[in-house]
Amino acid sequence: MNFFMYKGYPLVRSKKEIYYGFMCDPFVINLKILTTKKIGDTEIPEKVQIYQMATNPVNVIKTAKCEGGLYEALDVARVWLEKSIK
Repeated sequence: MNFFMYKGYPLVRSKKEIYYGFMCDPFVINLKILTTKKIGDTEIPEKVQIYQMATNPVNVIKTAKCEGGLYEALDVARVWLEKSIK
């Protein structure tokens, strides 16, 4: 199965929840879309809750709320993943 990739990590979305990272790595990021705004006919994520999670066993390591939209939340998530893998 091919996944959509963002800056070297896969993104998997189900409704208002996005998983970012490889499940075989020690950590993955869970992004929960809290609010959206409508631009034309498209809903754009506005506030996003970010969770860094250990994959084995599954538990939350750290969390943050991002009010700058999905791209800002993904940038935070990428930094967290890269720091946790090193």
